[in-house]
Amino acid sequence: MYETKIEDIIKAQNGDEEVMEEILRNNEGLTWSIVKRFTGRGHEVEDLYQIGCLGFIKAIKRFDVNFEVKISTYAVPYILGEIKRYIRDDGLIRVSRSIKELLIKIKEVQREYIMKEGREVGIIELAEKLKVSKEEIAVALDSDRQLESINDDAYSGSSNEGKTSKLEKINIGKDETSAVIDKICIKELINDLDKREREIILLRYYKEKTQTEVAKILGITQVQVSRIEKKILNSMRTKLIV
Repeated sequence: MYETKIEDIIKAQNGDEEVMEEILRNNEGLTWSIVKRFTGRGHEVEDLYQIGCLGFIKAIKRFDVNFEVKISTYAVPYILGEIKRYIRDDGLIRVSRSIKELLIKIKEVQREYIMKEGREVGIIELAEKLKVSKEEIAVALDSDRQLESINDDAYSGSSNEGKTSKLEKINIGKDETSAVIDKICIKELINDLDKREREIILLRYYKEKTQTEVAKILGITQVQVSRIEKKILNSMRTKLIV
């Protein structure tokens, strides 16, 4: 995998658009590898790729060159986060095609502003640029929200000094891009389980309890634990297949 030089990251952070585009181009394999995990869900892959690129740009802008981690690994949660925000309407809320198209345009403008200005673009600026009303921009942006993002702040204390992002809480170490992607996807799959299913997986694979021990803790039989566990693993395996 191509590895970006620190000096190029600094140039991109300082507004060098050509270097930024070069970094995106050299790392497009990483972005596509993540995009492929979301194919077959009714979304254009080219749209998802552009959304993924926006996540990569945000990662570059927020990257601390003192991190003991490669940008390709650091960018993974950002790319995943942007794509998942875009397709969050896979749940109960369905977003119309017109709003999706407007959201893509908004993402493109946001990308331009981040690259050129180093900041987020405001609603009024978006409305003027795209020649739509502020209300339409607000609706599109609202459809892009998610309940929780890996880039949200997590507080280790009551003051801002203890504030770090969930991303920074991830123990990445060396370049483990594929492993990081899988860990994040698995965590999200576990969060989607019901209470008893989640307890079984956590007890079995995180607390390393036997099926018999889990059965005693939950007040069910070992056979039930085995059946439920098998069902959960088959479901998770299917969802993880690209």
